[in-house]
Amino acid sequence: MTDALTPLLHDIRACRLCAAHLPLGPRPVLQAGARARILIVGQAPGRKVHETGVPFDDASGDRLRAWMGIDRDTFYDPRHVAIVPMGFCYPGTGSSGDLPPRPECAPTWHPHLLPRLSSVQLTLVLGRYAQAALLGTARSASLTDTVRDWRTHLQHARLPLPHPSPRNNRWLKRNPWFEHELLPTLYERVADALV
Repeated sequence: MTDALTPLLHDIRACRLCAAHLPLGPRPVLQAGARARILIVGQAPGRKVHETGVPFDDASGDRLRAWMGIDRDTFYDPRHVAIVPMGFCYPGTGSSGDLPPRPECAPTWHPHLLPRLSSVQLTLVLGRYAQAALLGTARSASLTDTVRDWRTHLQHARLPLPHPSPRNNRWLKRNPWFEHELLPTLYERVADALV
C-alpha cells in the first residue's frame, strides 16, 4: 500500500454515513493497493464477511477464487487484487437474501478510490448492481445477457460475471456455456494480469 492510498482507506474504514440503516452497524470491508492488477467490484459484504472483516471470506469467495484459478494468499494480497464492492457494509437481509448495497456508498467513495487504482489491468464486475454502475448503458437488459456478451466487455478490460454466491447454483446449471466458454478466458486473463 502506498502512503497516498493509506489515508483514504482509513477514511473509508471509518465511514459511518449510513449507520442508521445498517442492522449490524457499520463495518466497511474492502481491500486495495495502488499496484493491484485485478479489481473485483461486487455487491456488498454478507453477514459472515461482516463478522470476520475479510472480503469474500465465505463460500462465494471459495467459488470466486476457483473461477480465477488463484489461491487465498494471492487473492488477499492487495498488491495483486483490489476488492471494492458497491457497498462496503453489510446491508441486512430481505425476503429473498441480502438487501441491495446502500445507495450512498459507491457515489461517496468510488470517485476517490477507483482512479487511484491505476495499475488495474482487469476488472471483474460481479452481479447486477456492479454491472449497472460500471457498465452503464453497455450492459444488456438481463444479467444473463450481459454475462453472455462478455467478449464485448473484455475489450475494455472488464469481465461481467454472475455473483459467485451458492444462491446462483441454478443459474450456473442453466448456463453451462459460462463454465466452458468464459471461465478458461478468465483463468488466462487473471494469470496474464498477475505476471
